[in-house]
Amino acid sequence: MSVLALANLLRRPRPSRPAPPERLHFHLRKRLASASGPIELDVELSLERGASLALLGPSGSGKTSLLRLLAGLQPADDGHIAAFGRIWLDSARGIDRPPRRRRAGLVFQDYALFPNMSVRGNVRFALPSGRSERRADELLELVGLAGLAGENPLRLSGGQQQRLALARALAAEPDLLLLDEPLSALDGALRRDLQDALAALREHRRTTLVLVTHDPGEALRLCERAVLLEGGRVAADTTPARLFGAGRFADAENRLILAGRVVERLSAADGSPLYRIEAEGRICLARPAESVRMEPGDSVLVSAGDWLATPLRSLH
Repeated sequence: MSVLALANLLRRPRPSRPAPPERLHFHLRKRLASASGPIELDVELSLERGASLALLGPSGSGKTSLLRLLAGLQPADDGHIAAFGRIWLDSARGIDRPPRRRRAGLVFQDYALFPNMSVRGNVRFALPSGRSERRADELLELVGLAGLAGENPLRLSGGQQQRLALARALAAEPDLLLLDEPLSALDGALRRDLQDALAALREHRRTTLVLVTHDPGEALRLCERAVLLEGGRVAADTTPARLFGAGRFADAENRLILAGRVVERLSAADGSPLYRIEAEGRICLARPAESVRMEPGDSVLVSAGDWLATPLRSLH
C-alpha cells in the first residue's frame, strides 16, 4: 500500500459504533465547489439529544451542504451518522438511509413547498401516521397562518412561505430539526415569537436543533453552542456568547455578522489601526474589537453596523 493510500485510509471516518440513544454523532466528508475553488468538507461533531447548535461561516464554507448531508439530500463522499440509536449513514458498511427514513425536519431557503396542495395540505402531509389532523391547524395558528389555510402556497408572500415551511417541518415531529436561516424573511416581532416557539418545542420534545444563521440575537436565544465553518472545516467551537460577544450583541436585532479575512493593515487619520477585510464577497474597513494586532490572512468576524473585527484566534 502506498503512503498516499495509507494516509487517505487513516483520514476516513471510522465505521459507526452502535448509536447511543441520546446522542447524534457524525463525521462527514464531501468535496464541494465554491466561488474560490473546490473545498473539502470534513466535519465531525457530537450533540446530545435536545442540544442546539448554531452553524456560522462565510458563503461557500459548507454550512448548507452539511445540513443537506445530514438530511440525506446530498450524498457524502465518505462518513457516518449515528442518530439517537439508529445508523443513518455508514459508508464502510454500505448503509445510506433515504431522507424519509431519517427523522429529520428541514427548512431550507428555497422552502420546497407543494404547489398542488393547500397551505393546510402541506402541513397535513408531514404529520406522522395516526396523528390527528387538528395538529395541522394548531401549527398554522402557531406560525400565524390559520386564516390562509385554504390558500395555495404560491399565493403567499416570501415571509408567509417561510412560516409554512417551518410549520411543515414541525409537523413531522423530528428528532433532528435542520434550519437554514429559517426566520430571515420575518419582521422583528414575529421572528421573536417564532424563536420563543422553537425554544419551547425543543425543551418540550427534546428536539435537537442545528441552525444556520447570521443573526447573533437568534443564535443567543436559541442555541447553547456555536460552530464556525471555514473552508469546510471547524474553525471555532464555542458558545454563541463567546463567539459574538454577548455584551455587544445580546440586545441587537437583525445584526449581521460577516466572516472574513484580513487583506491589509491600514491606519486611520488619527493613527489608530484600521483593517481592510474581505468578507462574504465584499471589501470593508473595520477597526479591531480588541486591542490585538491582526495580520493579513487572519480569520475574523466583522459586525456590520459598528464595523468591529474580532480575530478568531481569540475564541479558542
